[in-house]
Amino acid sequence: MDCEPLPYGRHWIDEDDIQEVVKVLRSDWLTTGPTVEAFERAVADYTGAKHAVAVANGTAALHAALFALGIGPGDEVIVPALTFVATANCAAFLGVRPVFADVERDTLLLDPERIAEKISPKTRAIIAVDYTGHPCDYDALRGIAHEYGLALVADACHSLGGAYHNRNVGTLADLTAFSFHPVKPITTGEGGMVTTDDADLARRMRAFRNHGITTDHRERALAGTWYYEMTELGYNYRLSDLQCALGISQLRKLPRWMARRQQIAGQYAAALENSPVARPLAVRSGVSHARHLYVVRVNPDVGRDTLVSGLRAKGIGANVHYIPVHLHPYYRQQYGGKPGMCPIAEEASRHIVSLPIFPRMTDSDVRRVTHSVKELAPDLQPAASSRARR
Repeated sequence: MDCEPLPYGRHWIDEDDIQEVVKVLRSDWLTTGPTVEAFERAVADYTGAKHAVAVANGTAALHAALFALGIGPGDEVIVPALTFVATANCAAFLGVRPVFADVERDTLLLDPERIAEKISPKTRAIIAVDYTGHPCDYDALRGIAHEYGLALVADACHSLGGAYHNRNVGTLADLTAFSFHPVKPITTGEGGMVTTDDADLARRMRAFRNHGITTDHRERALAGTWYYEMTELGYNYRLSDLQCALGISQLRKLPRWMARRQQIAGQYAAALENSPVARPLAVRSGVSHARHLYVVRVNPDVGRDTLVSGLRAKGIGANVHYIPVHLHPYYRQQYGGKPGMCPIAEEASRHIVSLPIFPRMTDSDVRRVTHSVKELAPDLQPAASSRARR
């Protein structure tokens, strides 16, 4: 393999990021310090939300959001079938039953028309996933949530920087969860954030991330007291000042990075137009797509797995996002997941491929990917295994 490996996603750390972290290393506060609050304020200002609560990762963000809503054992939440397992796991952590709804055929986003049939007297919330960075149909989802008295949670771990009808992601739901994993729009190494306009929900999440204790070490230091109380069962989901310093530096670059992601997506779309091998997912009008992933749907008459292995043999880190959650062994065993529950998601998962996309990719990198897809096209054989599973 002559070319440098090209992963499906990659972080971008500059010297200024490093210097911001070094400043914190030389300070008095490595965790629960002023940089955490500064990062929260920066994300709140960027999105337009009133409050932002920093946590250890995107999964913790989802967990904290459901906890803050008071959702617990015996309740149900509706989640899309095609997502990362954390979207459903956050419900299971709390003894809540995740109920899987199917996705739209063209965007693979949660289908509002499939939600009503899943609502029961136990339903407390809808978790919408901005799959690949494409904001969901929040007007439709808001209408359903209002009609049935449900909370609306946005799993926006793919979509920081995106917008829906000129409204920023982070302000479109009652609570919005973000992830700062290294392949996400910005990174803190590991990290997450929840935005909300509800001060009480923010207060509950701040305690939840700190063992259920109502004040943290810095707040007690500023008040000149040692006394604290644990009022609920929480977790150590804190994000350190070191990570928040990196996050503040990264956030300044997000508009430029998202513009580059959108340029790359445009180049892919042009190169794959009328391709017999793969076609991109649809993008709805009125959205600004954050382009965390670039997912294509491989022609069912050619081999998706052959394409993935062929690209990887060329050093191109093609990936698959995702196996429908209800088909994972845990969800089959614990929640009765089985084939046929969400047929559109199940069919799509057999034919989708994520091509590399990250801001540091060059135009030459993009051409390398698209040329490789074209070069492999003659070698792709009918996917007998896919046909057999239809």
